[in-house]
Amino acid sequence: MSMAPRTDTQSPAPHAADSHDLIRVHGARENNLRDVSIEIPKRRLTVFTGVSGSGKSSLVFDTIAAESQRLINETYSAFVQGFMPTLARPEVDVLDGLTTAIIVDQQRMGADPRSTVGTATDANAMLRILFSRLGKPHIGPPGAYSFNVASVQASGGLRVDRGADKTKTEKVTFSRTGGMCTRCEGRGTVSDIDLTQLYDDSKSIAEGAFTIPGWKSDNVWTVGLYAESGFLDPDKPIREYTKKEMRDFLYREPTKVKVNGVNLTYEGLIPKIQKSFLSKDKEAMQPHIRAFVERAVTFTTCPECDGTRLSEAARSSKINKVSIADACAMEIRDLAEWVRDLDDPSVAPLLTALQQTLDSFVEIGLGYLSLNRSSGTLSGGEAQRVKMIRHLGSSLTDVTYVFDEPTVGLHPHDIQRMNNLLLRLRDKGNTVLVVEHKPETIAIADHVVDLGPGAGTAGGTVCFEGTVEGLRACDTITGRHLDDRATLKDTVRKPTGTLEIRGATANNLRDVDVDIPLGVLTVVTGVAGSGKSSLVHGSLPHQPGAADEGVVSVDQTPIRGSRRSNPATYTGLLDPIRKAFAKANGVKPALFSANSEGACLNCNGAGVIYTDLAMMAGVATTCEECEGKRFEASVLDHHLGGRDISEVLAMPVSEAAEFFGAGEARTPAAHRILGRLADVGLGYLTLGQPLTTLSGGERQRLKLATHMAEKGGVYVLDEPTTGLHLADVEQLLGLLDGLVDSGKSVIVIEHHQAVMAHADWIIDLGPGAGHDGGRIVFEGTPADLVAARSTLTGEHLAAYVGT
Repeated sequence: MSMAPRTDTQSPAPHAADSHDLIRVHGARENNLRDVSIEIPKRRLTVFTGVSGSGKSSLVFDTIAAESQRLINETYSAFVQGFMPTLARPEVDVLDGLTTAIIVDQQRMGADPRSTVGTATDANAMLRILFSRLGKPHIGPPGAYSFNVASVQASGGLRVDRGADKTKTEKVTFSRTGGMCTRCEGRGTVSDIDLTQLYDDSKSIAEGAFTIPGWKSDNVWTVGLYAESGFLDPDKPIREYTKKEMRDFLYREPTKVKVNGVNLTYEGLIPKIQKSFLSKDKEAMQPHIRAFVERAVTFTTCPECDGTRLSEAARSSKINKVSIADACAMEIRDLAEWVRDLDDPSVAPLLTALQQTLDSFVEIGLGYLSLNRSSGTLSGGEAQRVKMIRHLGSSLTDVTYVFDEPTVGLHPHDIQRMNNLLLRLRDKGNTVLVVEHKPETIAIADHVVDLGPGAGTAGGTVCFEGTVEGLRACDTITGRHLDDRATLKDTVRKPTGTLEIRGATANNLRDVDVDIPLGVLTVVTGVAGSGKSSLVHGSLPHQPGAADEGVVSVDQTPIRGSRRSNPATYTGLLDPIRKAFAKANGVKPALFSANSEGACLNCNGAGVIYTDLAMMAGVATTCEECEGKRFEASVLDHHLGGRDISEVLAMPVSEAAEFFGAGEARTPAAHRILGRLADVGLGYLTLGQPLTTLSGGERQRLKLATHMAEKGGVYVLDEPTTGLHLADVEQLLGLLDGLVDSGKSVIVIEHHQAVMAHADWIIDLGPGAGHDGGRIVFEGTPADLVAARSTLTGEHLAAYVGT
């Protein structure tokens, strides 16, 4: 009897390898996270939302991405790890299912004067090889076309040992051809120093002639060095110096001297200033140092290379009548077309790679940049998109991409393009994690994680996990505000005057004439690269009348601060607090500084002891002497209003405002600064929280609070909604209204439609980016812009307000 063939209707059991479809996080406690446990689906787009300071970055960057990076580093030998950044294991119980993480954050790109968009990507390197192969006349290898390589020549004797008693000296010459301009050393600008800003020549060094920031009479490295060097008479007024003394004072070559038994190097004032101030990027300096440099130094385009940074030989070598300097000055979209027209089989692979890189720039919306643009001048959003370029054409899959607000600095018109890129990365089989506030990007998420409910100590928990529809229906702050839409104002304020800009030609501006109204809220908008910053930051300060109005600029340069810096030191709040403690206790104010006399001797006021473990992550242990309070025990015996200085620094801003507002601790100067911090929505920050732990949005608002103290009549804000939650934007609008109502003029560069709708006057630049922009395409009220719908901004604003 024959048996019927067996039909198996059951599907085979899933393969064990296919069961790892989740990134599991259990017990995350990094920064303010409170034992967070979540499961994130792989190969999906997950968006992390929540108010600024709720713990999004702590979870995504400091926990998931940091552990992935650390585990990859551990696959290398100890020798190689010694050259890599050391990463500590995050505070978390379980992290399962991690894949290789590629982090694309908003850290500004290196602001070195020698760094450009071309050098920060691979584009310049490929162009240099291209010109070294096809350029006519041929001037040398790729280095001959690099503005960071100097031409050098050397010759000398080389001893060659050929065995017993057989040594021979051979003459050797060496030369290297570089493309660096010798006059400006590859910087593109030359500087001239105004000596009257460095010292008062009617005084002697002993009388305090120097007017350079930080040069105090008790500083042995600066003033003390000149006074005790033996080359100068410290008691003679500088204007009475002989020619030799003046030459020694200003230009002397580095010379070893002994000052009070210490060996130091003396050099002339001008080379010393050039090394200590001019070799650093202006944008990265503290505000008072930058103000000094702008007063003391004039930067002009190098007359020898005309700002191209390249030597004459490098500029003379051309392909189809185009030199490498011309190629780097082109907008990248034009350069991409030029490269496409080149057809030489000998460099075909190079042309293909270069073409892909340049096309990626265009695709990501940065076609308006040029390769010679200094990387320090890129906004946070532009820098982030430049970092994305090398990942766009990658064939890697099953990678985790981590983005920090990729829509920063993007006009609503460009956000759709960014969304498409995120979806494309996901569709290739990658896990995409995005920290984001914009509803347009939240809307495309497969999975949403909402953190909160508040910021700082009031945050750090998962309020919602699920779909976008679920987020809309839930009662979290993000859920309630997701569909918020600003309405146009019924009445707009009338201007009290105008600031005239005439003939503005900075960067891509085309001889722009515009009147900016005073006494109102003015929003300058337009697509990325249309010329907004060039108009406001590049042209406004140089116009007649701008200085009289007192222009205060709050731009997007990052706050520089070590782990010793905190909101109290950054805002100047600690000065009145120290004085109040000193007065109440009859001691010196310096006792109440953890960076000065009051510091715990065991940990030098850091509160923790750092142990370097070579290629392993360093360990920070709480100081046993001060128990992390950072101060000497004797200092903590001094009280003000029943609190010691460490207890005051542990207070949140809101509590400290009450404490210094009334009673025994009443300190009006401190109360004013605390009021400004509360106004910008930072009431939850503790006074002693290290700046290194603040999120991007918190740093921007901290800077805004500091600048609000300046005696300016016109405030210029550069995208103040960066890093702000939808709910916080309302508070920001209230703050801007408060500034205008107090008699100030506020000019905001902004893409956020809620800010545009709230404006009294809008100036729209465009119509496109780069050479397609640089013109005023609309001036008027938001209502007129919506009614006309004549520009991209008008169309998007009309859709936003629902008219």
